[in-house]
Amino acid sequence: MIPRAYLLATLTALATITAGGLGAAQASPPSPASTQDGAVLFKRCAACHTATGAGVPGAYPPLQRDFRELATSKDGRRYLSLAVIRGLSGPIEVEGKTYRGLMPAQSGLDDDDIASVLNHIGTKIAKTGPAFKAFTSAEVAAARKSGAALSAAQVAKLHAGAGPK
Repeated sequence: MIPRAYLLATLTALATITAGGLGAAQASPPSPASTQDGAVLFKRCAACHTATGAGVPGAYPPLQRDFRELATSKDGRRYLSLAVIRGLSGPIEVEGKTYRGLMPAQSGLDDDDIASVLNHIGTKIAKTGPAFKAFTSAEVAAARKSGAALSAAQVAKLHAGAGPK
């Protein structure tokens, strides 16, 4: 049986994505106006993670302390980049709670856009945790290349070992 909160969160996210058209879910290439604008790009993320990054219990994790902690290690930064590029499927544990939502791949975004949205999250959304170091497009490109063969489920499994060492 599907927990009510998870079902509600999933249906809400699907409705939000559907309202924006199928293209919003398929990660179409951004328009020139959105290039390098992490705040605009974050609206895609907010459909599930909420505008404040608080997430939805059981379905979509908060983008807060865990994000900042992951961003302190090479493996964590690769994981965060791949989570956007390849998506996530399967459970992950964030701040002691399990989340089972599905994150669609945003592979249509270029490396500059992914760095931009990750930097927006790290500076404007995730306000707790360690100091944040900005992502570069070269760093995102390296993650894209190294993770090209990974499925969304394989990316989700990287979460557990990607934190600070």
